[in-house]
Amino acid sequence: MSNYPVEMFQYHTWANQTIMGRIKELPASVLSQEVNSSFPTLAHALSHIYAVDTMWYKVLTGTGMREAFQECMSLNVSILHSVDEYANNFAQLSEQYKEWFQSEADLEQTVLLDNPFAGIRQTRLSEIVLQVANHGTYHRGNISTMLRQLGHASVMNDYAFFWYQEAAESV
Repeated sequence: MSNYPVEMFQYHTWANQTIMGRIKELPASVLSQEVNSSFPTLAHALSHIYAVDTMWYKVLTGTGMREAFQECMSLNVSILHSVDEYANNFAQLSEQYKEWFQSEADLEQTVLLDNPFAGIRQTRLSEIVLQVANHGTYHRGNISTMLRQLGHASVMNDYAFFWYQEAAESV
């Protein structure tokens, strides 16, 4: 039986790598080129995804959401200078998540989540992992739109495409 939250995180990692791989193929200036979209630049979008991924990692590892949010606010506005820097940060964070998955025996256990935007609720760890993947998917869609606005094609990074990539790699 598959562990679907872990599989969704693996997809999230793959999709982040895929979209950053596409951005690496383009002129370096594309990262900071301004567009009229949900984020002013691709770098802002990547910083946001990274900040939120980091915040949720902190929550999964025991930090209260309000505190984790405060700790990660600066990451949201920290604009890096190259796609390689983003790729390295995402890769390191992905490794931290992988280590956490290996040490966490029960993803169905609940934690009390005090979300500063939505209130308090009991939340399963697995739900948080799915939120990380879903949030990334949403913003990679923004990035794809931004790339098109800048005159560049994006790259397929749908979950269904991930299935075929995984199958091809296991052959």
